[in-house]
Amino acid sequence: MNQEKVKYIIEAALMVSDKPLSVAQLAALFEKDVEQVDHTVIRGALEALQEDCKNRGIELKEVASGYRIQVQSRYAEWVNRLFDERPPRYSRALLETLAIIAYRQPLTRAEIEDIRGVSVSSTIIKTLQEREWIRVVGHRDVPGKPELLATTREFLDYFNLKKLSDLPSLAEIKELTQINPDLFDALENPRTEDEDISNDGKQYTFDTIANDPESSAGDTAIPNNDKVIPFPP
Repeated sequence: MNQEKVKYIIEAALMVSDKPLSVAQLAALFEKDVEQVDHTVIRGALEALQEDCKNRGIELKEVASGYRIQVQSRYAEWVNRLFDERPPRYSRALLETLAIIAYRQPLTRAEIEDIRGVSVSSTIIKTLQEREWIRVVGHRDVPGKPELLATTREFLDYFNLKKLSDLPSLAEIKELTQINPDLFDALENPRTEDEDISNDGKQYTFDTIANDPESSAGDTAIPNNDKVIPFPP
């Protein structure tokens, strides 16, 4: 099977998929073919697709879960007019909670409250979990075994990010958000994807899923409100 045909098959699959597809998932499309298509060929086809989309209204974007075809952000303003539903608006308290989890994960609800200086509503935690932006990754090894919260791969996907290191720096987001400026003093040393999440002098016990290489131990906080629209929407 020639490279051009592989590229078009991948393009068609990405167009109809409602979620990002990994290289392994794309390779599975060709498992029953006489001529097997390896990951090198898949990646070559993806690079060719990205090049094809450079001067178009859509782009091929790699996010945490894989690749997807989506509307280029500079055209989102017009495409959004097709939809009656307005983007959800979130409270300052929810955004502050999300920022704390993103930059200091994993941490307990009590630690979030300590940083914010006020209690965290159960509704906020529930909303973030229902959106699959945060999840429980383990328990702190102290009396009561409080749950440890961290961000998810789905969250990275939603905000158009591939990995934790793609998070904007605190300096970058400080001027772009309405988050309480005092919070930034408590978030001076954000943890990155490459750091050992238990290497902070505290004792943790982690659930099996937290060590799954296919899962993400973190995401992002309050990046861009202009969410890039996947294509098709």
